[in-house]
Amino acid sequence: MYENILLEREDSLAILSVNRPKALNALNAATIREIGQAIDEIAADSAIRALIITGAGEKAFVAGADISEINHITSSMQGMQTSQSLHGVFDQIAAMNKVTIAAINGYALGGGLELALGCDIRVASTNAQLGLPEVNLGLIPGWGGALRLQRIVGTSMAKYLVMTGERISADEALRLGIVQKVYPAEELMAEARKLALTIGNNAPLATAAAKRLLNAGSEMPLRDAIQLEQALFGHLTATEDCKEGTTAFLERRKPEWQGK
Repeated sequence: MYENILLEREDSLAILSVNRPKALNALNAATIREIGQAIDEIAADSAIRALIITGAGEKAFVAGADISEINHITSSMQGMQTSQSLHGVFDQIAAMNKVTIAAINGYALGGGLELALGCDIRVASTNAQLGLPEVNLGLIPGWGGALRLQRIVGTSMAKYLVMTGERISADEALRLGIVQKVYPAEELMAEARKLALTIGNNAPLATAAAKRLLNAGSEMPLRDAIQLEQALFGHLTATEDCKEGTTAFLERRKPEWQGK
């Protein structure tokens, strides 16, 4: 079904691997379309609670965009439409109601880092290198990477990283809060699976509500964000999952979530 990605299911977990290792998993238009189709498929599958996005092979998560395609853009309107279409796929990832984890193995540069930044959580291997080097190509990040990075590291650091195009190590990305954990390469996917299952085993409605609150709240004035929090909390208290979770706590047993 897919030519440029691999999509696997392991019980309540899905793993999407960009599968162009000879091109260091660079994102061309066909690959982006396939990612969008896979995201739609996963979003519609109620059995899937969490998604891991990674890159096939050992060298790269995603080494960037396919530069040959960008080189053939002939007008500013075509360039803007390209940015808009790719934003749409990355926004799908950011907005889907399941937890998304980027397992960054090797290079995550340009569009690769932008893809990772669209995920909820990022874990990296010790040999990972991250960066937004678009200025070296006469460009800026066009798929939301600079703006998502700014919300993580602050304006001054984002300016430094975007304007220099500097690559940083996994340890530096951890220090800056771009990734949340760093593991030896041979342990990365096992740890990503463990994290995905830990989150996926929590109440699905509550996890989705937490994601919605934190995504939307980061764009709102605090008072508006608090009102959203109150509304979501109120909604959850009336769900069967909340009744099950609180009852299971009182009865000292493991809850059985229904997603209702």
